[in-house]
Amino acid sequence: MGEEKKEPWLNYLALTTVILAVCATLSTFKGGGYSTRSVMSQTQASDQWSYYQAKSIKGYLYEMQRDKLELELKAGAGRLTAAATESYVAKIDDYAQKIRKYEAEKSDILRTAKNYETIRNDAQKHSQIFGIAVIYLQIAILLSSIAALIKKKPLWLLGIAVGSVGIIYFANGFFLFF
Repeated sequence: MGEEKKEPWLNYLALTTVILAVCATLSTFKGGGYSTRSVMSQTQASDQWSYYQAKSIKGYLYEMQRDKLELELKAGAGRLTAAATESYVAKIDDYAQKIRKYEAEKSDILRTAKNYETIRNDAQKHSQIFGIAVIYLQIAILLSSIAALIKKKPLWLLGIAVGSVGIIYFANGFFLFF
């Protein structure tokens, strides 16, 4: 029996299929990494928003106490001793200082939470693009595999075209150029 003559383009088909498979593997890996970063950043942002809410509640409690003391001071004006009035004023000032402290802490927490949200949004963009790249690359690998089985060069060329789109998305996953 004579051996079938191997067509030269089949070597290039094998090489391009390997390249597409490597890009698909890397896209999956990088997309998963960005997906994890997105989830972690969302968790950290949620933690910061909970912390912000706790500071808001504490600040509000001090505001209520300050307001109550101010009303008591006004209601007792003229009937309170100088020492009692001084005590009320000192406590009101103490509560006002704590309210200012909580407001300052809230602004820092707000900045941190928004920073985590920015990181999350960026990671989601990268992850989504790598996911699209994987889809195109897998389709290209499938087309190339079928082309190798049935030895149809036009099918392989179609696989290269689809794979090129996948490689463009793969590169875009790193640089976000579109």
